[in-house]
Amino acid sequence: MPPTGDRGPARAFLNGPKSEVLRPARATIMPKSEVNAIKWDPTGSLLASCSDDWTAKIWSMKQDKCVFDFKEHTKEIYTIRWSPTGPGTNNPNQQLLLASASFDSTIKLWEVEQGRLLYSLAGHRQPVYSVAFSPGGEYLASGSLDQCLHIWSVKEGRILKTYRGSGGIFEVCWNKECSKIAACFSNNTVCVMDFRM
Repeated sequence: MPPTGDRGPARAFLNGPKSEVLRPARATIMPKSEVNAIKWDPTGSLLASCSDDWTAKIWSMKQDKCVFDFKEHTKEIYTIRWSPTGPGTNNPNQQLLLASASFDSTIKLWEVEQGRLLYSLAGHRQPVYSVAFSPGGEYLASGSLDQCLHIWSVKEGRILKTYRGSGGIFEVCWNKECSKIAACFSNNTVCVMDFRM
């Protein structure tokens, strides 16, 4: 059965007024709480989800149940990000990781092959809205309502640098050279910061 919404079956509009019903390749029953984000891993073989039920899950299209169900957060998980590492990436000799950012003010780093928690990163004082891995996967940037952007060492699980703003941070991102980090703040500003180690 195709997905439905308040107005009936979901429809895709393709180059004009004619529409077709979307047929799912696979339908999966998700958590009972609102799902806040979904992201494919770098190879497109695993799908991660996070939700208001405090869990992050990893799904494979080869099975009906989730592969891993991560339950270490103590409040809603707002977003998730895959590392640009692991087999099939530009960084194949580093393990594939998933980062989850939560309203509990923490970020969890998950090792995906065994499904285990590597680090619980506790440096923010308010909900964490955004995380982004550096292009090489060595660093993780996090932005929070506490007005801080932290740069973490993925290898050591510790804060390397902190940038303070004048508003809550909703999104962070790296440039491809790993020399700049951008952040957007709740006070209608976007900042670009130089990054050097």
